[in-house]
Amino acid sequence: MIADLPRPDIKTLLLGIAAIGLVAGGGIWFYGDPAASGVIWTAATLPVLFALLVEIAHSLRQGEVGLDIVAALSMTAALAFGETLAAVVVALMYSGGTVLESYAEARARHEMRALLSRVPRSALRHRNGALDEVPLDQIEPGDRLLIRQGDVAPVDGNVASDRAVLDQSALTGEAMPVQLSQGDPVMSGATNAGDTFDLTATHRAEESTYAGIVRLVEAAQRSKAPMSRLADRFSLVFLLITVCIAATAWWLTGDPIRAVAVLVVATPCPLILAVPVALVAGLSRAAHYGVLIKGAKALEVLARIQTLILDKTGTLTDGRPQLVSIDTTDGFDPDEVLYLAASLDQSSKHPIAQAIVAAAKAKGASLAVPDHAAETAGEGVAGVVAGRRVIVGGADFVASRVPEDRGNGASRAVGSVVVAVAIDGRLAGRIIMADPLREGTAGFLAGVRRLGVSRILLATGDRKAVAEAVTKGLGLDGVRSDMTPDQKVLLVLSEGKDGRVMMVGDGINDAPALAAADIGVAMGARGAAASAEAADVVLLVDQLDRLLPGMEIAQHARRIALQSVYVGIGLSCAGMLAAAFGYLSPVQGALFQEVIDVAVILNALRALRIVPAGTGADQVSKAAHP
Repeated sequence: MIADLPRPDIKTLLLGIAAIGLVAGGGIWFYGDPAASGVIWTAATLPVLFALLVEIAHSLRQGEVGLDIVAALSMTAALAFGETLAAVVVALMYSGGTVLESYAEARARHEMRALLSRVPRSALRHRNGALDEVPLDQIEPGDRLLIRQGDVAPVDGNVASDRAVLDQSALTGEAMPVQLSQGDPVMSGATNAGDTFDLTATHRAEESTYAGIVRLVEAAQRSKAPMSRLADRFSLVFLLITVCIAATAWWLTGDPIRAVAVLVVATPCPLILAVPVALVAGLSRAAHYGVLIKGAKALEVLARIQTLILDKTGTLTDGRPQLVSIDTTDGFDPDEVLYLAASLDQSSKHPIAQAIVAAAKAKGASLAVPDHAAETAGEGVAGVVAGRRVIVGGADFVASRVPEDRGNGASRAVGSVVVAVAIDGRLAGRIIMADPLREGTAGFLAGVRRLGVSRILLATGDRKAVAEAVTKGLGLDGVRSDMTPDQKVLLVLSEGKDGRVMMVGDGINDAPALAAADIGVAMGARGAAASAEAADVVLLVDQLDRLLPGMEIAQHARRIALQSVYVGIGLSCAGMLAAAFGYLSPVQGALFQEVIDVAVILNALRALRIVPAGTGADQVSKAAHP
């Protein structure tokens, strides 16, 4: 198929040659030189035919039979029997269709670039009492590395310092940073969210967790075979019907021109043109709703999903710790507790501290500048705010400094974080933080089922208790917890045996599963760049329910494309019968085919007017300009 040629400028060049040849030959024919016009039309047809024959030969070697064979037969027969005008018209229609198809299926993505760009290129290694910056490939097991705040762990290893605070959300999906003690294992790809610590390497870079995720993405994408064009599914039957009608007309009448006319009318431009036009229109329409679908193939598969697999953190949930409640003691005011805690937490880079600061600012608080702030990495911070002594941190950290705290207070819900606050030597209260479900999650899941998804699963790296607590009452068909990236891939492949699978995620740990699924959907607004690159669909607006209009548009666009296919084939069959009985000459057949093309393309353009249920113009505007 010409659409498979490596350089898109070749397809445009072939279209230009056919168009210029048709116009130039027509001008010469008008001025009374049919022989010269025939030469020009032949010259304009041959490049398209040659490129087409090359691609047909390539497809046949791979065991694929496409509708391109009918186009090649019609051009070859028309040239062989002197019907050069019909040949160049077919060449123009076909090359135009391939340009449209190429545009529809252009996938501007570089799957591995985001993953590789995040991998550290070097590391700081302790050697002979000094620090040396060395390339990753020089790191050996047993080397002691310095991991600064904000650095990504370059290799797997163990904590060599007293403690470390790591953000592992890119690897496990867990939103809350974890505190590790000396000797605890550290996965490469985790980010240091606390103070500088030392790491003892246990693996070389190429053997570490992050490198394994990169390899998983590569393997998953290689294993996902490209889907055939929608039109090709009709190719074999349509090809047999065309050849039988053409051969029968020639055999019964002895007139080869009858066969040429049949082949010209049968040129499957309604399929070649209408399908990409409808799907391109669907892609454009989906973009208005904040749904970037990377190509016509992805849109067609999106229309026929049976199983949905969801990640939790950043997908089903918001992915950012949020304030749930403030439980105070001894008559302290909740707003005062939040104000003083947030003011002190400005001195900390800990994600929970920053979430408390954000919560206070969201309430309109104008925070004070803390004095004498002293932070114990991963445990808490103490200091002075507006003349008052404030301590903020974990329950044990605060209890060790406030003897009156005997542990009474708020209970901790599964999946939440409790931050204790002491003011002037007394326990003032506890701030409860959690990663809540996205607003409208239940409605989204109901909408997905309405659109034909029969099975919905959760796949997360979180603990079982957290996963089950978050999804309670959602009516999911299954919850899979404590999953590693390779286990997510296996789940996708296992579910794929029973139907097409869509995976939705946002972290680096989701990238391999996104690549392995029939359709991978990434939360592109705040999600990891690697997941957006590996996915087939990216939600440009950070709202999970934006996927609903994308799915509905895909279904409508595919339905419109199929309508154009069925109508086009029906009219083509009628035209073939008319040509077989001598009512259409080759040129008339080509013109009749043009009428069919116009009809089916106008029908395909209806996809530009698709309006998904439950959406309005205001939502379109917001989605288009997030």
